[in-house]
Amino acid sequence: MARALLRPDAQGYFGPYGGRFVPETLMAPLAELSAAYNRWSRKRTFRNELRDILAHYAGRPTPLYFASRLTEKLGGARVYLKREDLLHTGAHKLNNALGQALLAKTMGKERVIAETGAGQHGVATATASALMGLSCTVYMGAEDCRRQRLNVDRMRLLGAEVVPVESGSRTLKDAINESLRDWVTNVRNTHYILGSVLGPDPYPRMVRDFHRVIGDEARRQLKKQAGTYSPDVAMACVGGGSNAIGLFTAFIEDRKVRLIGVEGGGRGETLGEHAARFDGGSLGVLHGTRTMVLQDREGQIAATHSVSAGLDYPAVGPEHVLLRDLGRVEYTHVSDAEAIAGFQLLSETEGLLPALESAHAIAHAAKIVPHLPKRDIVLINLSGRGDKDVESVLEYLAEHQDDAVDPEIAGVSVHPAVHKWGTPRGGQR
Repeated sequence: MARALLRPDAQGYFGPYGGRFVPETLMAPLAELSAAYNRWSRKRTFRNELRDILAHYAGRPTPLYFASRLTEKLGGARVYLKREDLLHTGAHKLNNALGQALLAKTMGKERVIAETGAGQHGVATATASALMGLSCTVYMGAEDCRRQRLNVDRMRLLGAEVVPVESGSRTLKDAINESLRDWVTNVRNTHYILGSVLGPDPYPRMVRDFHRVIGDEARRQLKKQAGTYSPDVAMACVGGGSNAIGLFTAFIEDRKVRLIGVEGGGRGETLGEHAARFDGGSLGVLHGTRTMVLQDREGQIAATHSVSAGLDYPAVGPEHVLLRDLGRVEYTHVSDAEAIAGFQLLSETEGLLPALESAHAIAHAAKIVPHLPKRDIVLINLSGRGDKDVESVLEYLAEHQDDAVDPEIAGVSVHPAVHKWGTPRGGQR
């Protein structure tokens, strides 16, 4: 059964989830893309070229790091971090962007487009495009452009056109909408580099395959450093779900490994106040795939909220839903306040600023690690670095300095940072 999970059926379904729900004009491009991926991903020349780029350009393998001070602080299991934050561009997103850009070039495409939320996929796509000589346009919600100004500047410096999306909630969902509209119009010369295990087939399996290097490396590194291929727990944050599935795929068949995905719990349980699809979602179709979606009783896609732009999305990859149904992966969520405390915890114990996305996994680890045996190993995918989030963190701390702090996050308070840094630039809260 476990091996079958890795292979959707001929129509792109993971059990009842997935498929292709797109306009007729996109069916032919998707069939072309699927055929090209099926062909080239099996060719040794393509695999060797991508492996060479990942090693000599992107910086793979990324290190596996024993977080000794975090382990000591939490007082339970041993914590290891898979350092995707050290990959070129600062996040795991480059694995997939390089793979798809190489595929696009092989297919004879001259232009690529992408959506981005936190900006890391946009930066990765702009980087891959510059490397391979492709024209690049990135769609980004206007609200995310505001939250992630540094990444907007990075994309433009890399030669990409960044298009702020003003419609809807002005976040990732709306950026994907605009990307799909562009692709429908320019299918002949354009490839859409979708950034997560979302969308119509073949994207969920293709993006997963380009990211499975994360888990495969971690297994080998654990054997060398800790004497075992199998952690007791492996966890990652889950927005669309690409970094998580990249880690989980290496351990799905190993039933001894407890797998945990952590969603954005936002600021409340009401629909529109969070991005926890497994807690408040229902079955629906969004952006070409049948999956778990946050929607109202009439089937209208709901607004979402997360302090992390990369988790602020109303749907999740279809393979994740099947893994939940089968009981192979546990999905939980942490609040904005907990994620901020997780950000501070890792920063102050290990000198690592995690991306706010990754901080959600750190926050949940801080809840469970103290209760696990000291001999256990907890593997966390540190999916990106937090330079992009510094302004957002300081803004949050200033605005919430009088709020009660959740006591479960290893005793870490949000107050000290406010006292150190004060209010955001300009003195505005």
